[in-house]
Amino acid sequence: MYVLLTVIHVIVCLFLVVVVLLQSGKAADLAGAFGGMGSQTVFGPRGSATVLSQETTIAAALFMCTSLTLSIMATRAGRGTPSLLDKAKKPVPTKTQPAQPQAQPGQTVPITVTPESGGKKLPSETVPVPVIPEPGKNKK
Repeated sequence: MYVLLTVIHVIVCLFLVVVVLLQSGKAADLAGAFGGMGSQTVFGPRGSATVLSQETTIAAALFMCTSLTLSIMATRAGRGTPSLLDKAKKPVPTKTQPAQPQAQPGQTVPITVTPESGGKKLPSETVPVPVIPEPGKNKK
C-alpha cells in the first residue's frame, strides 16, 4: 500500500509540474510585463476556467492528499530513527549473572562456610547441604 501510494504521489507531482508549466500567466502580454492589467479590476480579468486550470486544481488537491497520507503512514509506522536525546535517555544494559536453577526438596546444595575460632578465621570449606521445604508451603 505504501509503495502504491508513493508511485501515485510521484506521478501526480510530475503531472502537476507539467500542467503548471504549460499554462500562461494572467498578464502574459506586453502590458503585463510593465505592471499594466487589461482591465480596472483589482485582481485582473477573470475569465472562465480553462481545462488546464481545472487540471491544476485537481492535481494540487491530489498532491496534498497523497502528501498527508504518506506522512501519516510514515509516522504511524514508527520507522523513524530516534533523536540523540532519546538515545541518551536509554539506560546502558548491564551484564547480569545467569539465574541459578531452583533447588527442589530432597536435593543437596553446595554452601561455602568460613569457620572462626577465637576471632581467628580458618580456611573456608564447601559443604553440601540438603534442601528442606519451608513449613506452610504446599508441594505441587
